[in-house]
Amino acid sequence: MGKTQLAVDYAERLWATGRLDLLVWVAAGSREAIVASYARVAADLTGIVDPNPDHGAQRLLERLGGMSARWLVVLDDVQSPAHLRGLWPPTTSAGRVVVTTRRRDAALHGPHRHLIEVGVFTPPEAHAYLDGALAHQPHLLDGARDLAKELGYLPLALAQANAYLRDRNLTCADYRARLADRRRELASLLPESDGLPDEHRATVAVTWSLSVEQANLLRPIGVAEPLLQVASLLDANGIPRDVFTDPAILEWIATSTGRPVSAEDAVDGLGCLQRLSLITLDPRASSRAIRVHALVQRVTGDALPESQLPVVVRAVADALLHVWPNVERDTVLGQVLRTNTEALIEAGGSHLWASDVHRVCFRAGNSLGDSGAVAQARDYFERLHTAVIDRLGPDHLDTLTIRHNIARSRGHAGDPAGAVAALQELLTDQLRVLGPDHPHTLTTRHNIAYWRGQAGDPAGAMAALQELLTDRLRVLGADHPHTLTARHNIARSRGHAGDPAGAMAAFEEVLTDRLRVLGADHPDTLITRHNIAYWRGQAGDPAGAAAALQELLTDQLRVLGPDHPHTLTTRSNIARSRGHAGDPAGAMAALQELLTDQLRVLGADHPDTLITRHNIAYWRGQAGDPAGAAAAFEELLVDQLRVLGADHPHTLTTRSNIAYWRKRIPGGDASV
Repeated sequence: MGKTQLAVDYAERLWATGRLDLLVWVAAGSREAIVASYARVAADLTGIVDPNPDHGAQRLLERLGGMSARWLVVLDDVQSPAHLRGLWPPTTSAGRVVVTTRRRDAALHGPHRHLIEVGVFTPPEAHAYLDGALAHQPHLLDGARDLAKELGYLPLALAQANAYLRDRNLTCADYRARLADRRRELASLLPESDGLPDEHRATVAVTWSLSVEQANLLRPIGVAEPLLQVASLLDANGIPRDVFTDPAILEWIATSTGRPVSAEDAVDGLGCLQRLSLITLDPRASSRAIRVHALVQRVTGDALPESQLPVVVRAVADALLHVWPNVERDTVLGQVLRTNTEALIEAGGSHLWASDVHRVCFRAGNSLGDSGAVAQARDYFERLHTAVIDRLGPDHLDTLTIRHNIARSRGHAGDPAGAVAALQELLTDQLRVLGPDHPHTLTTRHNIAYWRGQAGDPAGAMAALQELLTDRLRVLGADHPHTLTARHNIARSRGHAGDPAGAMAAFEEVLTDRLRVLGADHPDTLITRHNIAYWRGQAGDPAGAAAALQELLTDQLRVLGPDHPHTLTTRSNIARSRGHAGDPAGAMAALQELLTDQLRVLGADHPDTLITRHNIAYWRGQAGDPAGAAAAFEELLVDQLRVLGADHPHTLTTRSNIAYWRKRIPGGDASV
């Protein structure tokens, strides 16, 4: 990334200012090249040509060691530390040595050696470079900022893109559009070798292709390239290391190399890529341990045979699914896995639904919804449906499942009536294609009942769930998790229909069976305990509810972790119970602490974050500050209108609360 140019600049400045008596420049592409260059310099200095180049090279090193004259030796583009064994210039007060290399081997470190990392431009440096390079053709600068970002601020890529677009009179935006076209190989978007700018000897594509070849020759031989092919399909900004050591990837590499490959081999192969500067490896950042420049990905992807792409894509998808935890305790890891799945879909999506939709596609969308990004989950499944329907058809099981997820996400995004309508349409098709007793058909009936309750008809929801329970008992049996879920939701509907004590009793019965069937630490068991506590509070025992929630929180912290959405929800309900028990100021303080964590974990626009802000405003009013409550609700309304829309139930509730608290301000106006 401009190492040679920096070395040239350094050498020329020393020479021009009279601080050198001898400058030796060595093209250090191989040991033989280094030895031959040393021997020629020795002959130039002594006038004696040694017939044995090795002897000549040693005579040069001895001569440099005894010189009082000031000298600089530049060893440019060292391909391997082994090439310098016995050939390092001596350490003297008169001499200096500069080595340029893409390698990061430990052997390059040592006494009197200082490693200088040459990275990419900063954004302002990249912008300044393009501004200067295109100063005489300013019309070509359209889209320059976006192009710099797309090229990862890599000096080499920016220089060569600049030469290419100037030769063809393309704007930066035009070049970026060509770069985005995956049908074009990167090599076709770079200048010809005789038109390279800034003294470059090779294009980006050639430079990195050679580096890949070198990495693949390091032990374990043949492992580095397939690992880089895996990385080329994933998120350049961070890939979990466990993906590369997953059995699905090891099996694919073994097929590629023709020999067994272990997890240790994969780790060593990543080290080879790191040594050639093809990846950045940070073992401390477990979720984003491996980073790779987007153009390295492009070069690697261009070289991957089309016949291998389906196999690699499916293997990577298997690996992502395997490393995805059942319970996402680490919210950063969940976000990283979703981003990597999106990158995989972009790189090879059609191979993920050749005959059916790979499960990782569903896992990513469900993870979005579980994290609270319900609108994004809805949009994700809508895009997925558009992508797969032509390939699989409208009656394929996976196509129907995607429609189910779209409807469910629609409900979570604040449109329960729309969710019911979409699920009713889906049910008609499932009855025709799958039949009335298929598990998916029964699940759709369950969700129709659920969203019916959320839309304001708890009695109708409970009646529908009772009918469904009869069929689930017949088809699935009493202990099936779906049967238990139906009983769980019947209990909740009972509470929403005005019978909190009956709801609590029904939840207690469900808890007994879930403990027996699923165990104490299953997420569904923890959810049932949460509902028992909630309805205990609704039945008039806020202190008992708070105590039960505190016990639940202890187990959620152990099982789910402090940042899991369910754990955060329990903290919210503990604060609520505290307020209902007569401590509105304490409730507000607890919610303020919760809000800090939700902003960090979920983000400012997450529905749960907005609910916490709503509750803080409510308890502020209850604590005797109606003006502060009204102001807080007004700030919340702005964000709810932007995030949820004007017709969302939560937005309407906030408008009602603004009017309520304004009315309680002396001389206040209740209109909204």
